[in-house]
Amino acid sequence: MNRSALVIALLVLSLAVIPQVTAQLRPPSTPLIVHDPYFSVWSATDSLTDSETKHWTGASQPMSGLLRVDGSTYRFMGKEPSRVPAMQQVSKLVTPTRTIYDFEKGAIHLKLTFFTPALAYDLTVLSRPVTYISWDVSSVDSATHAVSVYLDCSSLLAVNTPYESVVWSRAKVGDYELLSIGSSEQPVLGASGDDLRINWGHFYFAAPDSSNERLGAVDGREARQKFSTDGALPDADQLDMPATPHSGAAVLASTIDFGNVGAEPVSRHLLVAYDDQFSIEYLYRKLRPYWRQDGSNFAGLLRKAVSEYESLLQRSIAFDKELTTDLEAAGGRQYAELSVLAYRQAIGAHKLVADADGTPLFFSKENFSNGCIDTVDVFYPSAPLFLLLNPKLLEGQMKPILDYASLPRWRWPFAPHDLGTYPLANGQVYGGGERTEENQMPVEETGNMLILTLAIARAEGNVNLARSYWPLLTRWADYLRKKGLDPENQLSTDDFAGHLAHNSNLSIKAIEAVASYAELARLMGDSERATDYRNTAKQMAEQWERMASDGDHYRLAFDKTGTWSQKYNLVWDRVLGLNLFDRSIARKEMSFYLLHQNEFGLPLDNRKTYTKLDWIVWTATLADDPKEFQALIAPLHKYADQTPSRVPLSDWYDTKDAKQQGFQARSVVGGVFIRMLADPVRWHKWSSQANLLARRRQSFRPLAGQAWRRRDSGFSWPVPVGMLTVASGWKIVGPL
Repeated sequence: MNRSALVIALLVLSLAVIPQVTAQLRPPSTPLIVHDPYFSVWSATDSLTDSETKHWTGASQPMSGLLRVDGSTYRFMGKEPSRVPAMQQVSKLVTPTRTIYDFEKGAIHLKLTFFTPALAYDLTVLSRPVTYISWDVSSVDSATHAVSVYLDCSSLLAVNTPYESVVWSRAKVGDYELLSIGSSEQPVLGASGDDLRINWGHFYFAAPDSSNERLGAVDGREARQKFSTDGALPDADQLDMPATPHSGAAVLASTIDFGNVGAEPVSRHLLVAYDDQFSIEYLYRKLRPYWRQDGSNFAGLLRKAVSEYESLLQRSIAFDKELTTDLEAAGGRQYAELSVLAYRQAIGAHKLVADADGTPLFFSKENFSNGCIDTVDVFYPSAPLFLLLNPKLLEGQMKPILDYASLPRWRWPFAPHDLGTYPLANGQVYGGGERTEENQMPVEETGNMLILTLAIARAEGNVNLARSYWPLLTRWADYLRKKGLDPENQLSTDDFAGHLAHNSNLSIKAIEAVASYAELARLMGDSERATDYRNTAKQMAEQWERMASDGDHYRLAFDKTGTWSQKYNLVWDRVLGLNLFDRSIARKEMSFYLLHQNEFGLPLDNRKTYTKLDWIVWTATLADDPKEFQALIAPLHKYADQTPSRVPLSDWYDTKDAKQQGFQARSVVGGVFIRMLADPVRWHKWSSQANLLARRRQSFRPLAGQAWRRRDSGFSWPVPVGMLTVASGWKIVGPL
């Protein structure tokens, strides 16, 4: 079987085996190329031809696509050129790793796929900044048709503003050509902030099939005009550089000749990639992207990306199918749709880098908020996705905070809030920072760190992380023992709501954190300490119930009768098996919540009608009855489907009009995966796969190039040597 036929077979298989759960949900914004906070391109309209593509911040990063059939030209991506008629978009499907559009015009059917192999369990593949753009073209009548495709990408993908100058070049890697474009000044890690795009490194356009694909760094208008007229690129690259996007810098363009196309689909693909060289500055050390941790260079990365396309596609099809099926089994169709949409957004709000010793570090950006890096109360809500699919990714967020808090410069008895402003992780900037205790989140962040340390121990099956930082964790547990039951006037993760004293939901977090520390002590063999802190946490929980009780529900604040709030922090009592609070508390709250929903969801508390997407799913996970869970999810799903705010999924919105209140493209949407953690068997099934890959040294090593299959699954994919054991639930099923 040749490569083109194999790819087509894989695509047909993917549509057959993936439950079409996302077909009913209209994404507020659709992910196209989503890797990290800088390399992140979206479509904000239902049809790909109704708007230009954008960075998640809303800044223009146009990509244009044209299809030529028997001498007539049609547009399948972008608004320009507007005189070229748009193809009819007949469907759109979002899966965890792919976005698939189907178009028709006349006698031709076009399937356009943006494929990013964001396999969370495989850090090497996950960290590759490469997206494959593929076209599958077929005739819908009995005739054959001459078909070619045009694609271009703006130089705005490589700069922060249209007024920065860029330069471009050609190169060859092996048998394939590539183009690159980047800023002329290259200010590596030169600025930090929220509404920023990268302006160092280079954006690449690679053509793996030089016999059918042509590349050019050309004037965009001229190239689109020439392709529309005669199906070709200009015969010379644009040579006037440096130039700015505003003044007409070159676009990177390609034409692909499909030849005469009949009923049998013809498949072609290109690669787009970004090499940033250095990604993060951590405690004044510049760190490289994780894919470089073994000494790889960009040419080597592209070689691997080209050669592994079919195998990565096969693995991703299997991953998409199995994850989507499990999501639907865990929470229903609407829950699965939300989770699938959240997947790439959550991962793409981070950058995976390698520390000096190769340790993976995973830095989040607090998108559309204040731009903070590695914010504790941002990776706390996003944690369920990574606890499920790869605990090392959560550990890679926590270790920098733990190391920073262990330094003499961090003087406070509680945990830090952040490490700086993305991409510079050189020390806390939020609130009082290192200067004062004012405007900190002492109970919030300290509780988050202790709870997540236990969650990692559960997911990884060891207490290695806790053991490495035990004196620090002890200091934090003692702080919460003294300050956590009845919190003083302070901020919590929902800081947009302002300071609040006697916060009952924050108190729950502190209590669960003290119990988490007790459980960690037990796992480390310190039974006396474990009993002491467990008894304290149990006493605190009993006091909490008396202090918070308000008839048919529990209060927002201990001193405020007639108030209420979502007690989403209570979810860890179930997920981690702490069992501090009587189940009747969650049942009473759930009955109350179901009576207080608005059209688009449950408000965060009684003070405002706004809510948080992630917290609703945590609150819903408290339900014993799946119907109650789905009753809270349905309005949330309706929000995502009908919101007029066409931005990457906002987690902070109003429950009456579905409008974004703030925040977009944030990692916290990964919190919707909390429902998957409520089933220990399902949690272990997914986390164990990543744990096995992380160990790498196994008792049984298969030969390279053999396919493996889960014993409980009909799907197989190739794996590297020594990654999985027979005992892990996989078996060899033969050569690829």
